[in-house]
Amino acid sequence: MKTVILNQRKERDELLSRPYLVRRTAHDISTMLGSHLIKLITGPRRVGKSTQALLMLRDKNFAYLNFDSQSLLEAWDANQVMRMLDDVYPGYEYILLDEVQNLDAWDLWVSGLYRTGKNLVITGSNAKMLSSEMATVLTGKYLQVEMLPFSLEEFFDWNKLDLHNLQKEQQTDAVALMDDYLRNGGYPEVVASRLLTRNYLDTLFDSIIWKDVVKRHNVRNTTDLNNLALYLVSNVCAQVSANDLAVELGLSSVNTVKKFMDYLHEPYLFYYLPRYDNKLKLMKKAPRKVYVVDNGFVAAKAFALSDNLGHLLENQVFVELTRRGYDTEKSLFYYRSRNNKEVDFVLRDGPRIKRLVQVCYDMGNPKTEKREVDSLIECSVELKCNNLSIVTNNEERIIEKDGCTIDVVPFSKF
Repeated sequence: MKTVILNQRKERDELLSRPYLVRRTAHDISTMLGSHLIKLITGPRRVGKSTQALLMLRDKNFAYLNFDSQSLLEAWDANQVMRMLDDVYPGYEYILLDEVQNLDAWDLWVSGLYRTGKNLVITGSNAKMLSSEMATVLTGKYLQVEMLPFSLEEFFDWNKLDLHNLQKEQQTDAVALMDDYLRNGGYPEVVASRLLTRNYLDTLFDSIIWKDVVKRHNVRNTTDLNNLALYLVSNVCAQVSANDLAVELGLSSVNTVKKFMDYLHEPYLFYYLPRYDNKLKLMKKAPRKVYVVDNGFVAAKAFALSDNLGHLLENQVFVELTRRGYDTEKSLFYYRSRNNKEVDFVLRDGPRIKRLVQVCYDMGNPKTEKREVDSLIECSVELKCNNLSIVTNNEERIIEKDGCTIDVVPFSKF
């Protein structure tokens, strides 16, 4: 066991020696570290959770355990591990537990460490397991930071440009970068090597399904699971229901589809946006819209002959709203009016509808503009909300119609 922990110390020190982009966050890191509460960093695989944790602790004396290591899991003995940490990291102030969900009964062990006064930073890649188990065993004992692939701002930071302070001579590069981000997404490992993006994300997509779904849930029918995942990534922004998917894909049962859809959400791969309705029962019955955590997965895996830029922009807006803390359970929805007009995003703050957001890549065609504007206005009347926006690729103006003011903004200023 000591050899395993010594090897992990070398791994930690090598990781700390690398240069990293400091991620933008709304959280005050020093305040978080000063708290006795558990610091929980969640998000999909390979978005930089471990890096964020290492950067938080870079100037601290901290112990490190990486639970993506089979050798650690196979030799696991909790009491021996704690003795070895004292030997390998004398006087440590914090313990970083990386991908802790791989350890059986991890929540009970972590709860025990917390009770003995250990200051813990935890990373994990499974939404349901982390949220449900943290909620049951560790209620009120943790602070959560959710991480996603690079935002557009961070993508510009990486490319040494300030998105909100572009010089005239940088405009051409900025337009190219925005298009690159729209099509290829913001996974940190490939923003610097775009020739590898599709191959890398193809492999990562399969790895998430295998490690976080098939192995975790002992899925035997991997063919149906893969077919469902490929269908969803090929139909991003479409409305889906378990009944329709079972028929479309010839899957064995509606319950199997529901179960697989939940499994695919757990590792933060797919999200399902409910239709807003004041009646909860009707909201539960309505089809949901499907989104994927990064546009690069669409480029890597979708069955499409050409890019659907409108869907890519809508997916990008969804991910950005998720990054800002909107939640598909409480505060983020889509809406369809009585006349079947649709608005892409309804943003709610408690019981109040805060904002309606429509997404349209290009409103250069007058018919397109009329369709998007009329849908937005009709929905705004029904929902009694006058804070209206249309997010576009690069247009910026104000539209006044039927007593409504609509703010048209490019995604870069959204």
